Amino acid sequence: MKKILYVMLAAGLTMTSCENDLDIVNPNAPTTDVFWQDATDAVQGVNAIYSTLHRGPIVLWQWFYYTVRSDEAFSRSPRVDIPNNMDKFLITDYNFGETNWIYGDNYIGIFRANQVLANVPDIEMDPDLKARIIGEAKFLRGFFYYNLASLYGNVPIILEPSTPTILPANATRDEVWAQVAQDLTEAAEVLPLSYSGANVGRVTRGAAKALLAKVYMQQRNYAAALEPLQWLVEGPGSEVYDLVPNYRDNFLASTENNVESVFEWQFATNESEFTDNDVATPNQNYGSPLAQFIAPANVGFSDAEVRRWVVDEFYEEETVNGERDPRLEASIFFDSTDVRGPEFTMIYGQTFAQRYGLDDDRAWFRKFANDAEPGRTGEGFRSANNYRFIRYADVLLMYAETLNQLGRTQEAYQYVDRVRQRVNLPPLSEVRPNMTQEQFHEQIKHERVTELSGEGHRWNDLDRWGYFESQEKLNELIERDPAFETFMLDRHRLLPLPQRDVDINPNLVQNPNY
Repeated sequence: MKKILYVMLAAGLTMTSCENDLDIVNPNAPTTDVFWQDATDAVQGVNAIYSTLHRGPIVLWQWFYYTVRSDEAFSRSPRVDIPNNMDKFLITDYNFGETNWIYGDNYIGIFRANQVLANVPDIEMDPDLKARIIGEAKFLRGFFYYNLASLYGNVPIILEPSTPTILPANATRDEVWAQVAQDLTEAAEVLPLSYSGANVGRVTRGAAKALLAKVYMQQRNYAAALEPLQWLVEGPGSEVYDLVPNYRDNFLASTENNVESVFEWQFATNESEFTDNDVATPNQNYGSPLAQFIAPANVGFSDAEVRRWVVDEFYEEETVNGERDPRLEASIFFDSTDVRGPEFTMIYGQTFAQRYGLDDDRAWFRKFANDAEPGRTGEGFRSANNYRFIRYADVLLMYAETLNQLGRTQEAYQYVDRVRQRVNLPPLSEVRPNMTQEQFHEQIKHERVTELSGEGHRWNDLDRWGYFESQEKLNELIERDPAFETFMLDRHRLLPLPQRDVDINPNLVQNPNY
């Protein structure tokens, strides 16, 4: 899949997020009138949707808004607009570039998906391949709307190829969630269980079911979330997915697309790339810049750091052998990533003590790092390490949370125990056998931090659990993350819509209290 996802449609079929591009038709580029002719065009069209995942705002800044904006992480970047906008809720510029780029790039993905959905049905081609491509396009359109609903809420729903003259109105957040659910439900009906050969990495029925469950859970519709999760855990999905024995294998480039991967973004190093400029060339950067921006100081930019309470969370329990939770070493760089301390903890070829001394308490996420590569001394902008956006461990914890919310707490234990036993923690059914529904919910919060920290789900977890709806819940966040002292309950749950879009579209209304 790493070779096939990166074919992009020519300029005549794509959109751009650059404001200053000169809009001149390229006579050498195919247009929609001549492009959508055969199966090759259909495959290239859906591949162009996947390529949206390589755009910097999607893979990089969107992660910041899901993770750094949450209580897991913070930023002290010398670029003060990063901590102000992405951490401290000091949002004054509603045209802030990175925020608007995320919005725009998700719509670029939607535009590409709409092109496929409008044109591929009329192509004469193998019906099974056609159905799969349409399913892929619906999944990816649903995923882009999932991000827009999560971050911006009340965004326009556009289901046809857009033109410069359309002026769409806001939909409500619930209406956007409903559209995502429809796309994912229809995608799940036609997507295959798995792929082989060069197609490995394309979205599957399991990916559609898992993302659909997330959508229903964000709406707190746990009854609806139950069916897709049952399919994944007790039905056909249980024959496709499992936990890998070694937790860290979920984050290494050498163990990509493994049995635990449900939805994995594919990245690669393009050896023929020749430019760093933000222009379209036949030799695009297929790698991810995320590792460079969040790597430890003196290794990368260190624009995102881990709150120490997250580190402490891993120390709350020991394994059955009386050892530290092994996920801590796999998840976070800090003074004791190696349990023996800073003089043994290696940070890209040097000890923590050599780089930062013995008393530095900084911490960084390790999950996207490439430090396992021999001789690696730093990061870069072209990481080929895939982003495992949904893992089966996440699915198991989602299922446990859903069962608990439906009053089936005792049934939920076994799925948390599967996640815990992979890292040799004692089963909950032995150490806390008779929890109430509320106690089990609190335990789920702990389990999701130790299993999934830094993977881009924390903001939605907090939103789903009601932390942005009352001062009492907000005070809990403030205790862990002082940045939430400036969080306004009636404003900051959602990001502002790009003001430039609001200004030119009389049908678009800015989000509340911005």
